[in-house]
Formats: sequence, structure tokens, C-alpha cells
Amino acid sequence: MSFFTMDKVKKVFMNGELKEEILKGIDLSLQEGEITALVGASGSGKSTLLTIAAGLQSASGGDIIFEGENINTMNLEQIRKIRAHKFGFVFQFAHLVPFLTVEEQLLLMLNISESKLKKFEQKREIDRILRLVEMNRRKYAYPSSLSGGEKQRVAIARAIIHKPKVLFADEPTASLDSKRSQDVMSLIRDLTKTLNITTLMVTHDEEMLSYADHIIKMNDGVILHNEDLTPKL
Repeated sequence: MSFFTMDKVKKVFMNGELKEEILKGIDLSLQEGEITALVGASGSGKSTLLTIAAGLQSASGGDIIFEGENINTMNLEQIRKIRAHKFGFVFQFAHLVPFLTVEEQLLLMLNISESKLKKFEQKREIDRILRLVEMNRRKYAYPSSLSGGEKQRVAIARAIIHKPKVLFADEPTASLDSKRSQDVMSLIRDLTKTLNITTLMVTHDEEMLSYADHIIKMNDGVILHNEDLTPKL
């Protein structure tokens, strides 16, 4: 079921007196428990589309409907609460806090999301999530002792610890080698399915597209192709 839709979404920048249209009326629906991959050349608008969907920047026009509400008409505090409580983010680099252990990285996210869990419940939930990403044995480790793949696994754990509805992944494997990229994408796919998350991902790596349920190819601010890879009954 689609519960996140974008209708005629536009983004315009002013470059001096020149108006530059980055997104030209995008229509898009995202499904629960599925991965949608955005692909396209540099400058095609895919990263702009992801950041607008995630509430990290505003659209110049159109509607972004999430759980029946229009994100594009919300104020900054309303958007902040949605990002903190219902969205998760994974980027090209893990951006872990260097002086916090793996466990403390996740505790920080629970605090940001204003978790109602008691302390012992938070610890139990952290252990559960770290087992899901196969990092439970490293929960007292600091980022400096982790490999690139391990850091990204912690970043994914941090992104899902507060049970988000939507996961936004911007080039999540771009800094990893081929084997670690496949491991990370396999993890994202498994978590998307088992936790029934809606995942929107930007990637330039065509090998990662095999993990997606939908592939959207963009160019010059428009969608050229929308391919549905989900099995048909």
C-alpha cells in the first residue's frame, strides 16, 4: 500500500536572474516494505528529490503526502518531528560520533527521537538491533576501530533504532568495496522486508539495483522510466 506520495513536485533555484528548474513536476509513490532506487547522471535531480522527500529542503511546488499529511505545507518544527520520529537516514559516509561507542551512537538516536522506552528497555532494544545488523559483539567499540563496512552497519542500526516508517539512503555503498557494498545492500533489503520499512535510495552503482523493488531513472529533473521489479501474482 502506498502511503508516501509526491504529486507534481517542483524545485526551482535562482542563479542570479536566471531561474534554474531542478525538478519539473515529479509524481512518485512509495510502497511499504519495498526499496525504490533513484538512478541517473550527476545533475539529473535524484539527490534533490530524495532530500525534498526527506524534508531536508522544501519543494517550490507540489504536494508531498506522508500518512495523509502534506509535508510541503508544514512548518519547520512539524518537519523536524517527523524526521526525528518517523524517518531514518543513511548516507555515503557513516558520520559516527568519534567519541561514542557503538552502543552510545544508538542511545543518542533514541534520545533525539524522544524515545518513551525506559533505560533497561532501551538497552534491550539496542541489543536486538545490533544483532540484526550483526554488530552486537562490537557494541563497546569506538568508530576508530571499525572497518568501513562495520561503520555503515552501525549507521544503519542508528537509522532504524527508533522504528522509522521511511528510510532514506543517499549512496549508502559509494564508499565501500564491491563485497562490502553487497553485504550492506543485502542488509538494507532484509531490514526493509522484515521491519516493513519504506526505503528510498539514491545510487550510481548499477550492481545495487538488483536489490531494489522499483527503479526510477531520472534525467534533467524528470522521470524517464519507472520499472517495477516486484513479483506479479
